[in-house]
Amino acid sequence: MQIRLSGVVNDSIVDGPGIRLTVFTQGCPHHCPGCHNPQTHDPLGGYVGETDLIVAALAENPLLDGVTLSGGEPLDQPLACKQIAEKAIKLGLNVWVYTGYLWEQLLKTANPDVMQLLQQIDVLIDGPFLKDQRSLELLYCGSQNQRIIDVKKSFQSGGVVLWERETYF
Repeated sequence: MQIRLSGVVNDSIVDGPGIRLTVFTQGCPHHCPGCHNPQTHDPLGGYVGETDLIVAALAENPLLDGVTLSGGEPLDQPLACKQIAEKAIKLGLNVWVYTGYLWEQLLKTANPDVMQLLQQIDVLIDGPFLKDQRSLELLYCGSQNQRIIDVKKSFQSGGVVLWERETYF
């Protein structure tokens, strides 16, 4: 399956816990002022890649703890991202996703493709980057409004459950 990409980074240590393969999708409707990836905003920018090549890179690196889908906006390409997530899980990896959308927005709109992707992921970092709430002291977030959500526990509880580091590591 094809996916529009800005790039793929192997061996990232800043996009979630452990060593990760980070997929930067291309295209973002949020256009957050101060975004650290503004080159990902243009939906026609970047390049077209293949999810199978990303999965092959996951399988080839025995040091990986997980995959992170970032952007751009990965939830705007839910089918391709779901394919990567499903195959990562089969490889025993955890899956994190960064989105500018809020958890509550995603549940309210209930896009079936997005909902299927959410069912595959472990952790969702939600919310737009807000320049006036920027902090370099936050773990895995760029601004204080963003939440690190334990997706499986949130679905089980019916409310937002924040991720706790001890839960997975």
